[in-house]
Amino acid sequence: MRMPSLIWFLHFMNLTKGLDGTRRSSSVSRLCPAGCATCSAPNGCLSCKPRLFFHLEMDGMRQRGTCVSSCPRGHYGMRSPHISTCARCKDDCSSCFSENFCTHCHPGHFLFRGKCENSCPDGLTANTVLRECTECSVDCEMCVRSTVCVSCRADLYLLHGQCQLTCPAGFESDVQLMQCIPQVHTAASPTKCVLLRIQSGHI
Repeated sequence: MRMPSLIWFLHFMNLTKGLDGTRRSSSVSRLCPAGCATCSAPNGCLSCKPRLFFHLEMDGMRQRGTCVSSCPRGHYGMRSPHISTCARCKDDCSSCFSENFCTHCHPGHFLFRGKCENSCPDGLTANTVLRECTECSVDCEMCVRSTVCVSCRADLYLLHGQCQLTCPAGFESDVQLMQCIPQVHTAASPTKCVLLRIQSGHI
């Protein structure tokens, strides 16, 4: 498993620092930050207690070692018998489960089967809110979720996030928007017409 060279360097310094008279932090572990097994003043943690991950974080212009129970966003945990470390996700992933499996993508990329893609394959919609490729229903051309459509395929009308062949009672079809809209023009019944004529004095 590939290990960042800086981490190996810090551990090498940890093993050899006793040669130049520098105190070994294991004998004064109470001076180390929480979670550290060994440490040094300039470098922070050099090794971690069991089950913790070694992570390098920026401290101004320098990097310092820390020990964390879970890796920060944009990193994933790698465990090994000698040292467990936090490794950085790929550049197009904002968070990941492992080196080859993204869980969230940066803007402009869309999650599809653990990868962050520039565009979605045919049959899937690029959801700019979730930043993932969403599988729409058969009648749907574009959707925000698999059950919520925003645009229908040809000859179908959109109503409440669903695609309809014809509009139900109380709605009429708008052929320009291809949507079912509340019905505003209702045909008067014969009985109603007679009543209106009586009221107006024509009968």
